[in-house]
Amino acid sequence: MKKFFMTLIVTTIAALALNIGETPPPVTLSGENGGAVDGSDWNTSMLQGKVHVLFYVDPDKKADNDAFIDALHAKNYDRSKYASVAIINLKATWLPNFAIEKKLKAKQAEFPNTLYVKDKTKYLVTAWNLADDSANVLIFDPTGKLIYSHVGAMSPKEMQKAFDLIEKNLN
Repeated sequence: MKKFFMTLIVTTIAALALNIGETPPPVTLSGENGGAVDGSDWNTSMLQGKVHVLFYVDPDKKADNDAFIDALHAKNYDRSKYASVAIINLKATWLPNFAIEKKLKAKQAEFPNTLYVKDKTKYLVTAWNLADDSANVLIFDPTGKLIYSHVGAMSPKEMQKAFDLIEKNLN
């Protein structure tokens, strides 16, 4: 019986995991779970119509991919075909939510082309099996399918791979 339940748990987690070439399971961040900095809901249907680069980040790891983010800004992709989302895992840090939320509002004002979202309960860690206490970089094609996933700081080789996939899917 114990083996059956372990198999069931592993199968369930595998089914929730994001897989390259697949559309992620639908999720909505709202209310107690979080949402956009402006208070609106965020959901996976928003990852369609453009190439989306999504960062899911522990605030303590926010600098892990600064080089990629800077290079991404420098690319100046056509915003009618490209979008970026930064989802902050508020539960992954000892920093108080009010302090992070204040910084996120400032970031949203400074970078209006990036949508800043709060995950107050590690909802996406569970729903999508993302790495907790880390920096996740996900890229979705215009149909909402995952085409790239990386955890941690990106090497120059990984950055180039990500840019190649973005540019291939912008057309």
